[in-house]
Amino acid sequence: MTQPVSAPAPPASHGRPRGLATIDELAAFDEIIDVRSPAEFAEDHVPGAVNCPVLDDDERREIGTLYVQVSPFEARRRGAALVARNIASHLLQHFQDRGRDWRPLVMCWRGGQRSGAMTTVLRAVGWDACQLVGGYRTFRRRVGEQLAILPATLRFRVVEGATGSGKTRILQEIARQGGHVLDLEELACHRGSVLGGLPAQPQPGQKWFETLLWQALAALPPGAVVFIEGESRKIGRLHLPEPLFAAMRAAERVEVRAAMAARISFLLGDYAHLVSDAATLKARLDGLRPLLGNERVAGWHALVDSGDFAGLTAALLVEHYDPLYARSRKRNAIQPPAWSVDVDSLDVAGIARAAAEIRRRAGT
Repeated sequence: MTQPVSAPAPPASHGRPRGLATIDELAAFDEIIDVRSPAEFAEDHVPGAVNCPVLDDDERREIGTLYVQVSPFEARRRGAALVARNIASHLLQHFQDRGRDWRPLVMCWRGGQRSGAMTTVLRAVGWDACQLVGGYRTFRRRVGEQLAILPATLRFRVVEGATGSGKTRILQEIARQGGHVLDLEELACHRGSVLGGLPAQPQPGQKWFETLLWQALAALPPGAVVFIEGESRKIGRLHLPEPLFAAMRAAERVEVRAAMAARISFLLGDYAHLVSDAATLKARLDGLRPLLGNERVAGWHALVDSGDFAGLTAALLVEHYDPLYARSRKRNAIQPPAWSVDVDSLDVAGIARAAAEIRRRAGT
């Protein structure tokens, strides 16, 4: 499994009761079992954890209603029966192949009754199962602490450029060539504009995005030069943590300057899913009506109806994206780009040349 955060601490309890573990001991376990409901797990979880809920979403609501409307005793009596049944099911379906030496860590929302019940049963079987002290809340607190610290340990180089300059592809090529990259758009499942949603890939929730971001930052060597795309505070509907955004604003910047013809050709290929779906494309363009007015958007609709997607792309760049980029640079950048790379073609060879030149100029 993918192991999260920090170096593992020794598994000794040092005065704690047996069967308990702290957030610093995550990597010491063979598997992390998250017993929260599927909805809780989907919102955010420790990367690599498996979801074995002791109460599903409907059962959790049922027990909560009983607790408030009837009595805590009735809720505990009903809840105990459901939890016992669900733990038995997990034992039969998920844990039958685990050997004697398997060492799982069990977690719930706050390290309370749900994870305690699962841990008790697993330990009764003979496994050295432990319950995470503080549960998911402790993990979430650690993610926040790390997101505040990690950006300052890295030397970012911000790759910026107008829409259609191939920045994301260049970053991917830098990574392929061996450079360190933090791909924010990949983590956010969004290309950072009104047309930027990826097909069949909804954006993650804010909490899961931050967990993915923390995991990516923690995997980078301290002091490394890390290439990152210039972004605003928001990517789609997701917010960048302020310490990361501040580090990006203070970082050395390189601008990719691509020819207009290369940008148009690149965008037509990169957004082929929208070119083939006129209704969706028009709906996305309608989102710009409050900003740019009905007349201009109606003109873009006409270009869609006529099939002139090259003309539409050129119009969008000149009338919207390039002015937006200029305003964003002025608003977000503390200092102008330190240097630039001119790109005539954004085909595979052109992107490879741009990536190599950026790495060379950055000294990596």
